[in-house]
Amino acid sequence: MNDMNALRAEVDHRYKIGELVEKRDDLAFLECGKVDIPDVLVYLRDHQGYVHLSFITCIDRLEEGQFELVYMLRNHEAKHDLGIKTYIDRENPVMESTHGHWAAVATYQRELREMFGIEFPGCPRVEESFALESWEGPPPMRRDFDTKKYSEETYFPRPGRETNDPADHMKKTQYPGRADL
Repeated sequence: MNDMNALRAEVDHRYKIGELVEKRDDLAFLECGKVDIPDVLVYLRDHQGYVHLSFITCIDRLEEGQFELVYMLRNHEAKHDLGIKTYIDRENPVMESTHGHWAAVATYQRELREMFGIEFPGCPRVEESFALESWEGPPPMRRDFDTKKYSEETYFPRPGRETNDPADHMKKTQYPGRADL
């Protein structure tokens, strides 16, 4: 805990950060304003040993009208993971690209753009499909995306196709003649 408090104090001296939350001895999270994210990430990489970006992820805080972005960093020497969290507006989701800091960032940002609709201006190839080639619908990982409605509107019923209750279907096809099921 003392090492993490010292790290928090050092980072807070340079940038305005929020509370330090330690989940385990080897895992902690810091909250940071979105404008400071690029500088905080570089500082942690270059001066605190968090040289590996493990991933970037997004949590849809629909009720708060925000996306929570989490940049997960690894300090291999200290065997410690540090998540840097920030919040961006859900209605105008734009975040400064940090693709110049780690090679993998551009890939994570492409994924977040495709799945959540977050824009990363200046990120190379961010407009290219990541996993959803020819996708025409809204970003599918947003919590207000209605999967059932999208499927019903997009994938029409095919002639000859039946819908079966799985339990009844299994009784008929796998266990015919067994009335005890």
